[in-house]
Amino acid sequence: SSTRMYVYAVTKGACQHCAAVHGRVYLPSVIAKPDFSPLEVPCPNPAPCIGVLVGLYGAWEEGRQVLDRLRVNHKKGYMTLSAAEFQALLDGAWERSISAETDRMSMYMLTAMQYENSKQELAIGHYGYVLKQPKEVRHLPLLVPAFLQITQLLATAKRWSEVETHIDQFESRFPNGGSGPYFPSYKQREVMRTRRTEALKNRLMQLSA
Repeated sequence: SSTRMYVYAVTKGACQHCAAVHGRVYLPSVIAKPDFSPLEVPCPNPAPCIGVLVGLYGAWEEGRQVLDRLRVNHKKGYMTLSAAEFQALLDGAWERSISAETDRMSMYMLTAMQYENSKQELAIGHYGYVLKQPKEVRHLPLLVPAFLQITQLLATAKRWSEVETHIDQFESRFPNGGSGPYFPSYKQREVMRTRRTEALKNRLMQLSA
């Protein structure tokens, strides 16, 4: 299998409840259980925090170390990485490993989430890559979170026409009235509608300035 472990991560600014499981890693056997959820109790927020569960093969040194520890702990089947351990996993030489192609989408997503506050350009670029490159069904759950986060970062940077372009792409990919396992929730559509209004208003202000 191309997936030997799963990593759960949440975006910056997540509530305390969701942030507590950021960096949790799981064996595939745990994920396969019918009642599996990364959150033992659902997020208390009306618009739930954004979290993603991504699969990794993990052939680089730091990935192998995490996998070895997980396997030693196989009865439990999961563990939570410290902030330093999670950072080390991301900073390892994964692009030079044999699993680089398999793990690229997952690693770009995790890296974008990690650097939203400190390296916005890198985060925007990585989210953009995720949105352009979904090659497999396992990549589809990343699209809505990537759309939400890239538009938020672009809005913070006041790049309003890019916000509008990405919302156009979001709406054509997930048409209103459409539904499916990876479609946005009503609340997420509401966030995008509000963001579009804000982008249009600000772009018109920029034009008239």
